[in-house]
Amino acid sequence: MHHDAPTWTPPPPDPDQPAQTRRILRLFRPYRGRLALVGLLVAAASLVSVASPFLLRAILDTAIPEGRTGLLTLLALGMVAAAVVNGVFGVLQTLLSTTVGQRVMHDLRTAVYDRLQRMPLAFFTRTRTGEVQSRIANDIGGMQATVTSTATSLVSNLTSVTASVVAMLALDWRLTAVSLLLLPLFVAISRRVGNERKKITSQRQKQMAAMSALVTESLSVSGILLGRTMGRSDSLTEAFARESDRLVDLEIRANMAGRWRMSTIGVVLAAMPAVIYWTAGIALEAGGPDVSIGTLVAFVSLQQGLFRPTVSLLSTGVQMQTSLALFQRIFEYLDMPVDITEPADPVRLEKVRGEVRFEAVDFGYDGQGTAPERLTLRGIDLTVPAGGSLAIVGPTGSGKSSLSYLVPRLYDVTGGRVLLDGVDVRDLDFDTLARGVGVVAQETYLFHASIADNLRFAKPDATDEELVAAARAAQIHDHIAALPEGYQTLVGERGYRFSGGEKQRLAIARTILRDPPVLVLDEATSALDTRTEHAVQQAIDALSAGRTTITIAHRLSTVRDADQIIVLDGGRIVEQGSHSRLMELDGRYAALVRQDTRLPADQDPAPVPRADPVPAP
Repeated sequence: MHHDAPTWTPPPPDPDQPAQTRRILRLFRPYRGRLALVGLLVAAASLVSVASPFLLRAILDTAIPEGRTGLLTLLALGMVAAAVVNGVFGVLQTLLSTTVGQRVMHDLRTAVYDRLQRMPLAFFTRTRTGEVQSRIANDIGGMQATVTSTATSLVSNLTSVTASVVAMLALDWRLTAVSLLLLPLFVAISRRVGNERKKITSQRQKQMAAMSALVTESLSVSGILLGRTMGRSDSLTEAFARESDRLVDLEIRANMAGRWRMSTIGVVLAAMPAVIYWTAGIALEAGGPDVSIGTLVAFVSLQQGLFRPTVSLLSTGVQMQTSLALFQRIFEYLDMPVDITEPADPVRLEKVRGEVRFEAVDFGYDGQGTAPERLTLRGIDLTVPAGGSLAIVGPTGSGKSSLSYLVPRLYDVTGGRVLLDGVDVRDLDFDTLARGVGVVAQETYLFHASIADNLRFAKPDATDEELVAAARAAQIHDHIAALPEGYQTLVGERGYRFSGGEKQRLAIARTILRDPPVLVLDEATSALDTRTEHAVQQAIDALSAGRTTITIAHRLSTVRDADQIIVLDGGRIVEQGSHSRLMELDGRYAALVRQDTRLPADQDPAPVPRADPVPAP
């Protein structure tokens, strides 16, 4: 298969509003059946509500003046029945529309989460965790009112407005003309208000994301430790106060935007009945047609039934304008390109032997291009036989971690190929890669859950006996068994209730459960003291037995028995061979070993530092 070098491109520019509106409407397409039922309920409720003014006119013009008690009773019961039916229809339409709205929000949240799960690591190295959380929680949460009530509100109000106008025309077309004169002005005002609120909402959500990111970083276990040990707790509180103060200003502006204009509309609407009464009186004095009291009262009632949904429609328009800013932020995430994708017709290996081969591999972060000076790795040719062991050593920034990340396809190569059992890893299905390659990283991540749940993350159907066997192999079972709650002990946020060595052994036990044929050890013992390192190394030896093992070496004493050792410098292999052969060469590796042996056992050799940091783009 042909593979293009991965490139990172920014999200597309903001779409025009009609295109974005169409995209929003497409979100409701799977639920059009339920929405049609909502529309029928709304239409029925609107027709029932329009009937009440006509019943009222009959009461005022016929039943009461003529003393027809039976007719009066029937008409009054009709008005009560209309109110009951309206109420029942209202509850049902609210249930259906809320269900549809919540399903749409669920679809959005899931789509964003799925897209983020498939984003390359480079995205997460340059995006604050709080920003991601804010998009999922605050932005989608802010759209709740829109997606749960907008469809119902639009249908309900449009139906009510249409029915009311028809009924008003049936009563008196002249009074209807007077009533509709100001509607165009109201529409223009509401559109202007909506545009104002849309701009402010976009600023407000960005500020909420910034504040959420600050909270996530500073109130994590690591953030609290850093703030207190550096004496910066007060300054962090001041920084949060500044961010919160900016949010206060934006919230006030968002709530007050166009408030005076909308209030003007409310005043005019409240005055309209007086205008209608005055118009009818003037027309009567001028010799115009006589309008009965019942007709006049029924008309004013219909007029209120017209203006209430009209104002609601205008408010819905303003709310939709505001929500466009939120939808745009969500669509930005949904439109981000996914660099690492599964091919349309992937290769699936039923059994992975474990041969790993690098062929003329070049690699640069974030599509840095193919210029040699911009590449992290250059011209890597290397074969690790199935069941063999490879150790990678070299100074900081030489590309050790970068090389190991290409095997499980955490990144894609810029040039060349990485092959697993002779198949380009880009051609394999994700399940084969996940089953075939296991990674024990320098920084162990544990969920805030029980030890058993953390271990079963690798194999959800693992039995208790399998958990114990994996823990024994990882030299951690005795420690777990000594805990009051054993395997049900909560590990705490990011595993802070356990030492570094204990977390590493838990990670190794988790990988043993996964049982991958290829194992990548990213300086798994780099942060440990000598005694703990010895226990962890025993666990690693048990894990490595019979597997293809690629080890990023921190302490050279741990990799002397590797089948082959490579020394990386500047992204190139500068030395390669077994420990004895490289010592005979008396080159860079031999110099590193001599320096390593001169250092105390618990001190790191300076030229062989920890894993390569992922460079910020």
